[in-house]
Amino acid sequence: MASAATSTAALLLLLLLFCSSFSFHVAAAKEKRVTYIVHMAKSRMPATFTEHGNWYDASLRSVSDSAKILYLYDTVAHGFSARLTPAEAQALESLDGVLCVLAEVRYELHTTRTPEFLGLDKSDGLVPQANTASDVVVGVLDTGVWPERKSFDDTGFGPVPAGWKGACEEGKDFKATSCNRKLIGARFFSKGYEASMGPIDESRESRSPRDIDGHGTHTSTTAAGSAVTDASLLGFATGTARGMSTRARVAAYKVCWAGGCFSSDILAAMDAAVDDGCHVLSLSLGGGMSDYYRDSVAIGAFNAMEKGVLVSCSAGNAGPTDSSLSNVAPWITTVGAGTLDRDFPAYVVLGNGKNYTGVSLYSGKPLPSTPLPIVYAGNASNSTSGNLCMPGTLIPEKVAGKIVLCDRGISPRVQKGYVVREAGGAGMVLANTDANGEELVADAHLLPASGVGEKAGDAIRAYLLSETSPTASVVFGGTKVGVRPSPVVAAFSSRGPNAVTPEILKPDLIAPGVNILAGWTGAVGPTGLSVDSRRVEFSIISGTSMSCPHVSGLAALLKGAHPDWSPAAIRSALMTTAYSAYPGGDGLLDVATGKAATPFDYGAGHVDPPRAMEPGLVYDLTADDYIDFLCALNYTSLQIAAVAKRTNYACDDKKTYAVSGLNYPSFAVAFATTSGNGGGAETVKHTRTLTNVGEPGTYKATVATSVTGGEVKVAVEPAELRFTKGGEKQSYTVSFSAPSLPSGSLGFGRLEWSDGKHVVASPIAFSWT
Repeated sequence: MASAATSTAALLLLLLLFCSSFSFHVAAAKEKRVTYIVHMAKSRMPATFTEHGNWYDASLRSVSDSAKILYLYDTVAHGFSARLTPAEAQALESLDGVLCVLAEVRYELHTTRTPEFLGLDKSDGLVPQANTASDVVVGVLDTGVWPERKSFDDTGFGPVPAGWKGACEEGKDFKATSCNRKLIGARFFSKGYEASMGPIDESRESRSPRDIDGHGTHTSTTAAGSAVTDASLLGFATGTARGMSTRARVAAYKVCWAGGCFSSDILAAMDAAVDDGCHVLSLSLGGGMSDYYRDSVAIGAFNAMEKGVLVSCSAGNAGPTDSSLSNVAPWITTVGAGTLDRDFPAYVVLGNGKNYTGVSLYSGKPLPSTPLPIVYAGNASNSTSGNLCMPGTLIPEKVAGKIVLCDRGISPRVQKGYVVREAGGAGMVLANTDANGEELVADAHLLPASGVGEKAGDAIRAYLLSETSPTASVVFGGTKVGVRPSPVVAAFSSRGPNAVTPEILKPDLIAPGVNILAGWTGAVGPTGLSVDSRRVEFSIISGTSMSCPHVSGLAALLKGAHPDWSPAAIRSALMTTAYSAYPGGDGLLDVATGKAATPFDYGAGHVDPPRAMEPGLVYDLTADDYIDFLCALNYTSLQIAAVAKRTNYACDDKKTYAVSGLNYPSFAVAFATTSGNGGGAETVKHTRTLTNVGEPGTYKATVATSVTGGEVKVAVEPAELRFTKGGEKQSYTVSFSAPSLPSGSLGFGRLEWSDGKHVVASPIAFSWT
């Protein structure tokens, strides 16, 4: 009996263990899977494998018998992406040869007159007409492309460059013949998106390179569109529309879909674009700030840079909040947004005779010449958010036949107009709130409408709330050029300081990003709303998404003129020739405050292409310089390998690394603080090296600074640099000495080297933390 009892107990124990094990595996199977990007040390592949893909697959199968590889990466990254549970990802990260396992990140889009404003209409003679200009390829990672647009006309282009390895991928609405000698490549990347969001709804968007959104066509034609005469949006901004580099080729990489842009797709597209033969990559998207070894775009951009490819990214549309930047790695060119000298006025005339200037791109039937009643949306709704004109919130009986004053926020600006129209309203005044201040962004509204600033909105609201029978009219002023002051920094443009590495000043520079005319999709109207039946060749939109391709195209222009320049040299030329003041000497303004902007807003300043063609001197950088920078950040060997693909790389214990030693074209100087205003002086030293890309000459340094509540003493040694030949390098040291100031104190300045012909300028930002 005892023996039987023991056997029974043992059986029960085994059954319990089996059930526990089974329950564990069931729980693991039910654990939610997400996409992870797995970075591998390529050189550590075991000898038992002959192909890296087989090794990656075996590594994946060792932790999961059901996960499948989405993408293999082999150019700007080494590794793969797959859907894993957190437990599987953790197990995978412990395997030999695995550098890091990063969870997928969802990125968002940072959503004519410009060539004249930038001086490109006068600079054609500065750009060599050799074939090198048309050998440059700009890869645009975005929502795809509408290839039938005239901006992709290939008249006058020779054969596709011999080294081009790209493809024109087909879909049910996109043929290989959609590409030509201008648009030489088009690919789409959806595996990561579909793994996270489910299959693409092909009734709403195209599973092909075709652009159903409009954003990608706009950015690609801004960067390198061919010249198109008589271009306009519904009669606004009429003229010749052209990209920044009309002779460059375009390759479109569709990575953004209705539900966003996913990092596994973005990295795959960067991998393909560099391997295809692109010289410039333009990414008008972002996902906030994170350490470089955890940032897929930063990782891809590093390895693109090492292969000679410049990567230009938008700074983000989260301004004017401090430290709101995206894409801050020092090997990325980070672009903020400014305005043009062009506007589209729409005047709001009140019954009391007051007149307020707003903006609009409305082109339909105007309002009656006699004033109409005007009502505040908040008083014509049963909703607590009725002032925002959200769908279904307006009472038709209270708005019918009237102009409705709506507050900006939450829902798209153009959708508010549609809500007013559907409720029977005759027109709309869209008022900015404190979040947007006086920044005016024009829209192609579906009904007569004008967007006004916060002050005008407050005044109009006060009028209609104080009058028993308030009236108004909206008068449209068409297109106005020569607006002053311009440029000003856009309020939405994301700002520094750089929260990842405060000693690297970001953004790098600003470019036109407000009310930009460029090519558009044929799938939706200029509002992007499904109810908008209008179809246009060009549209006008705003964002750092628009400023980024300006710089991407200008980088292609410089690459065509100077094929031997590195990505760092090209960025340096654009930064050191940028301007931070108007012709009269006053500093660039910030529309968010109405006051002078700072380098935390505009970086080096506003891009100036004619001067960038001949910068005189440049600050050059190599991949090894950036690795020294990572050592200065105390990155581990694994973290460096994740970014730079240098397996087993170890920083030299005998070498002194300093972030201040990175040969960057700007200066961000961080001082320590003590409590109160006392304390002794602190000295911070930066070293830099300039390379002569012009004629022999002697350059002298001048420095100007401004600090509230204190003084920073700046010494440049040597203060004079003599260059006797092209390619020659000369180094200097800058010592910044300052007293301890309260935490949060700021100061700014500018260091300039000049030979009498060229001015090589660097912005300076001081902070006390």
